[in-house]
Amino acid sequence: MNGNQPNSRYVALKMCLNVIEHGRSLSQTLGEGLSQFSDRRERAFTQNLVLGTLRWQERLAAIRAHLLKKPLKAKDEDVNQLILLGLYQILYLDTPPHAAVSETVTLTAKLKKPWSKALVNGVLRSFLRDAESIQAEVDLKPAFKYSHPQWFTKTMRKAYPDDWQAILEANNQPAPLSLRVNKLYQTREAFKAELDALSIASHEHDFSPAALVLEQTLDITQLPSYEDGGFSVQDIAAQQAAYLLDPQPGEHILDACAAPGGKTTHLLEQANNQLKLLALEKEPERIERLSENLHRLELDAEVEVGDASQPSDWWDGQLFDRILLDAPCSATGIIRRHPDIKWHRTLEDVEELVEIQGAILKTLWSTLKPGGKLLYATCSVLPQENGLQTQAFLAATPDAKEIPIERNWGLKQDLPGKQILPGEAGMDGFYYCLLEKAE
Repeated sequence: MNGNQPNSRYVALKMCLNVIEHGRSLSQTLGEGLSQFSDRRERAFTQNLVLGTLRWQERLAAIRAHLLKKPLKAKDEDVNQLILLGLYQILYLDTPPHAAVSETVTLTAKLKKPWSKALVNGVLRSFLRDAESIQAEVDLKPAFKYSHPQWFTKTMRKAYPDDWQAILEANNQPAPLSLRVNKLYQTREAFKAELDALSIASHEHDFSPAALVLEQTLDITQLPSYEDGGFSVQDIAAQQAAYLLDPQPGEHILDACAAPGGKTTHLLEQANNQLKLLALEKEPERIERLSENLHRLELDAEVEVGDASQPSDWWDGQLFDRILLDAPCSATGIIRRHPDIKWHRTLEDVEELVEIQGAILKTLWSTLKPGGKLLYATCSVLPQENGLQTQAFLAATPDAKEIPIERNWGLKQDLPGKQILPGEAGMDGFYYCLLEKAE
């Protein structure tokens, strides 16, 4: 380890505590924590420790419970997380087991809890002696085996009886880095040739004519044409929104929950930057990112802070030709990118979100032209936010009809819309339902 770098394992521990004990978001915590490292390898190792320990938290905690004679007190969550950090290294990293133990035990000195040294050492060494049988016992319970909250595991088993294991497994895999080439700037073929010349391996994706998937993660800001707006980072599932809504030059379009702007900018690219597009965002602090993306890609939209469920605060009364409602949701389709979602989201949150989604959908429908189209989208895999939500809307809205999505991706259920499950063709979990207003 570089002597000028902070201790990777200790920084990882502090970040895990920020997320689990203090309820902070992983993306915010990672940004702050990793900024301490100038060495790229140390930064990558630390990030791996944090993501992995959070990803496997439920399983690791079940193993820890098996090894402790009695649970630790709430004030000793730092010791709890340190044990998980050690177990993660033993189970999932190439670190030699005894090195993982000694490095983890060394950190107890930083906790200023002298008693914890013998405890952490004893727990990790006990695991090494009996690892196979302990894991076999813990893995009898699916929530532990696949490391997801019990409520979510049960929901997936009920909603997707044939796919639930694949969903949970996909959620524990690192997500690929997918780019969307800006067709107003360059062709996909030309950009791929540039990457090939730099020995940056990538491949095209069948479900998006603008997509390139990189074979390994890297700093995208260093890629050619980033500063000039030659491409954006966007998952293939998220790229489907612009293709499904299919905006035409000159149309009046609403992107109702627009930040950070991935779908906004794609809509504009699809229509040659010739839309009258209102990008609406409720959270003022997220507007800056949205504006930055528009500026970098040299695209034009009207950006406004506003609550999509309160059109009287922002709408000028001119009906929209098309509306993209990327509804606020549980984000349970992107757990592989944000493993903290597992531990931050509750069933109560979901019930609240379902109400908000229904209210926004009902309200925005009144701002759509007869003959206009609304695309309802979420990055969720929960039926109550997706097919059940649009089913209820269609039942209550006589002038709304579903336009079937004829695409060779997604799961067709006995509900409106189409569900992409996490991992399908390398994609995030997403739901889409295209609705048309009667003339």
